Amino acid sequence: MKIKVLGTGCARCKSLEKVTRKAVEEMNLDASVEKVEDIQEIMEYAVMRTPALVIDEQVVLSGQVPKMDQIKDLLTKNI
Repeated sequence: MKIKVLGTGCARCKSLEKVTRKAVEEMNLDASVEKVEDIQEIMEYAVMRTPALVIDEQVVLSGQVPKMDQIKDLLTKNI
């Protein structure tokens, strides 16, 4: 599983990255988490609001920082 956190480096973007990494660790998933800060690359996903979460090249969340259980739910649905 390839997970990308899209965001330019704001506090909300960093928070989403942190909670995503923690969820992956707690769930013991075989997944890589990458932080994407390049605005050109973010625009390729047609995301209008950051932070955004991309799982296997599909945008599953944008414009919010969900709670841990919501992240785990998204990860489970996309395994």
